[in-house]
Amino acid sequence: MTNVPIKTVLLATGMSGAGKSTALKTLEDLGWETVDNFPFHLVEGLLNTPPSSSRGDNDPPLALGFDSRTRGFEPDRLIKRIKQLQQNDGYRISLLYLDCAGDELERRYAETRRRHPLALDRPAKEGIALERSLLAPLRRWADHLIDTSDLSANDLQRQIREHFALEDTAITTVSISSFGFSRGIPNNLDLLFDVRFLNNPFWDPELKLMTGLDRDVAEYIAKDPAYAEAMAKFEDMLTFLLPKYSAAGKAYVNIGIGCTGGRHRSVHIAEQLSKNLRGGGFSPNVSHRDLASRPLASLESMQNLKGHKEI
Repeated sequence: MTNVPIKTVLLATGMSGAGKSTALKTLEDLGWETVDNFPFHLVEGLLNTPPSSSRGDNDPPLALGFDSRTRGFEPDRLIKRIKQLQQNDGYRISLLYLDCAGDELERRYAETRRRHPLALDRPAKEGIALERSLLAPLRRWADHLIDTSDLSANDLQRQIREHFALEDTAITTVSISSFGFSRGIPNNLDLLFDVRFLNNPFWDPELKLMTGLDRDVAEYIAKDPAYAEAMAKFEDMLTFLLPKYSAAGKAYVNIGIGCTGGRHRSVHIAEQLSKNLRGGGFSPNVSHRDLASRPLASLESMQNLKGHKEI
């Protein structure tokens, strides 16, 4: 018997101004395919449409947003049609309802100076009351209910991530790159560690043409009295921050490790940090921007931090 993959579908609705757009955008960032205000009578055709070729063999879960503005919106008929679709073993369908207190919705409409869709020429309060009555059947039937009355946009995003994160998007992508300050600082860094305080292998004639990937260079750097404590502090900071970034929904964290020329100290530290982070359950990507650059004494002397002249 052939196993037919189950299509996960989340229907998102609720009070206008309660945060549906924010919820859908967060779901999209998590890897869901999202469509807002899609006519519901066309949903079955959409479900039978294969995913975009750009996604490869992956058929992502689908989130459909709809509300009182959606063409053909009739709550009772929608619920009936959803129940019919749920009888199909190929679909796993659930409903997310975003609610919000009336006075908070009024405040949001006043703050944004937007008109309520059901009260274009009347006070927003009347449109809110009408919509709440209209959506009552969907609220009672919803699988997931989030009240955004006391939530900021960030709070709502966090709740959406907690409830609907996909297995392969729940982990922040961490990239560690080494570079040389003398050749410019990368412009996409979230965190930067300057390791120019460590002894510089460049000034050892036997190590000058080697790189931080060579054992002799690594051993030279590790002999610096500040090395062990610095590494412990770097690792402590990263193991504290990376889970926080992940919980906040940050998809990418770029960490820069800089020395003077970008060939010795920064390369070794980047490799060592990456190895230690992998041991802690992270999976960082590592790159070395200036590893293939020519070793130049003029650049190394220009940014010496040791407090003595190196020539």
